[in-house]
Amino acid sequence: MAYKKYPLLNKNSIKTISIEERKSLVSVKNFAKPHIQGSGFNSFIESLPKSLAAKDLIEFSDKVKAARIAGKTIIIGMGAHIIKVGLSPIIIDLMERGWVSAIAVNGAFIIHDFEIAYAGKTSEDVAENLLEGKFGNTEETGLFLNSALKEGYELEIGAGEAIGRYMNRSGFKYNEFSVIQNAYRLNIPITVHPAIGTDIIHYHPSFDGAITGKLAERDFLLFASIISKISDGGIYFNIGSAVILPEIFLKAIAFCTAQGIEIKEFYTAVFDFNKQYRPMENVKKRPVGNGGKGYYFVGHHEIMIPLFSAMLKNIK
Repeated sequence: MAYKKYPLLNKNSIKTISIEERKSLVSVKNFAKPHIQGSGFNSFIESLPKSLAAKDLIEFSDKVKAARIAGKTIIIGMGAHIIKVGLSPIIIDLMERGWVSAIAVNGAFIIHDFEIAYAGKTSEDVAENLLEGKFGNTEETGLFLNSALKEGYELEIGAGEAIGRYMNRSGFKYNEFSVIQNAYRLNIPITVHPAIGTDIIHYHPSFDGAITGKLAERDFLLFASIISKISDGGIYFNIGSAVILPEIFLKAIAFCTAQGIEIKEFYTAVFDFNKQYRPMENVKKRPVGNGGKGYYFVGHHEIMIPLFSAMLKNIK
């Protein structure tokens, strides 16, 4: 049956063009090259395809290297998972080599970092302990961290500095693996941004919400001061924090711009298992509205962060 309202179009009216004239998004000049055994890590970097995430990772590595050479601010924001997959030595190595200007962490980070420094182990079995009333009841973690925060309150310093000072003085057996202790040793600012009620030390008998809140306020003001120096080539990258640090980062920018501090021309990146709303909007997109660029890398931290670290140290 013919449909009078919709006569068939005639394909003979199509004008074709040569593939030589057409713009193409994929070219063999950007293809990967097989890595030659024994040729070194720079050769591996050069063998990667120059497209999509591989292109972005090389490009972002170049931006971080340029920031370091120019003496610009390089800030890492981290959630606790980076410790639980054994990456503290990678971060500490970057700190010691001058790749890190400042660090921001969430409340869970200080718990796992402390437990590693104190006992060489962390991350209890939540499912096993939760309904038996045992989850989060570790005495040393709550007692020592809350003691450190109380000392910080009296000294009028932030939580990151207070915990680093406490751990450094205490000389715990595994301090060499502590990001916080090593940040204190290297005089790298580290700020802690907790959400009261989310961390096990918040229901330890020694916890004081007023102290934790005051130190969090001091650390936010310090973090905002660090962010105020990020323009014109600085770097901020967020590893594995889905909510707290993306929000803190955005609010620090808002706090700066509300005081007339221009934030422009810098670079951000997110490293996480999958793409999530707040890191995408608050780290990759919104903050770079005045120039610069944001990146988003999806993959397991235990693979991506050692790879990225190696690229920083080897890229030409």
